[in-house]
Amino acid sequence: MSLIEKIDKNRLPRHVAIIMDGNGRWAKAKGKDRSFGHQEGVVSVRKIMDAVTQLGLKYLTLYTFSTENWKRPQDEVIGLMNLFATTMLAEVDGLHEEHVRVMTIGRTDELPKKTRDAFAKAWEKTKDNDGMTLVVAVNYGGRVELLDAMRSYMDGAHAALREGREPEPLSEATLSRHLYTADIPDPDLLIRTSGEMRVSNFLLWQIAYSEFVCTETLWPDFDRYEFLRALLEFQSRDRRFGAVK
Repeated sequence: MSLIEKIDKNRLPRHVAIIMDGNGRWAKAKGKDRSFGHQEGVVSVRKIMDAVTQLGLKYLTLYTFSTENWKRPQDEVIGLMNLFATTMLAEVDGLHEEHVRVMTIGRTDELPKKTRDAFAKAWEKTKDNDGMTLVVAVNYGGRVELLDAMRSYMDGAHAALREGREPEPLSEATLSRHLYTADIPDPDLLIRTSGEMRVSNFLLWQIAYSEFVCTETLWPDFDRYEFLRALLEFQSRDRRFGAVK
């Protein structure tokens, strides 16, 4: 049986999130500049998008650039920002034809205008699509997201008090509605490539009960086969969410 035939279509994760790691090490091993690794990483994204679309998964979140990644060399950061813009503009028509909805999470207002405008154009063109949702986490940090959520909640609470209303009680559900991912289900599966064993400030609230699959494969080598293997591993897990079966 091929890998895809082994997958139980009734037990697919609704939402898969991926920490795409290893572009730089992949390029270095080949004697290339880190930018070459990032460019090849885009090819892997296309492969995974094809697999996700074929399987009918509803949400895919890709960790592309963290709030800490600004510390990298300036030429690498500029190259990544240009790569994000050119890739998004080149791909948006095809994504639209596939009924994919493109959205971003993170402090996108801090991105360079060219990059910010490219993501805004993709959102505007695809926002009414009802197929898979591609979530691009760019200038994203889990701790920053929680700070922004609390600020949003407090702004609403202060506005309510000024108007003589009782503020909405703070609960897990309330805070979730103030996260960047308010309209997105939490990830069922988190995949990390390159052999690293950490979450790197990614979706700290949302991955509380996600299943983790970590692979030694560097992101530019992560293909359809590796993705299907991760899905099979996910389906082998017994998800109890703190309860006992």
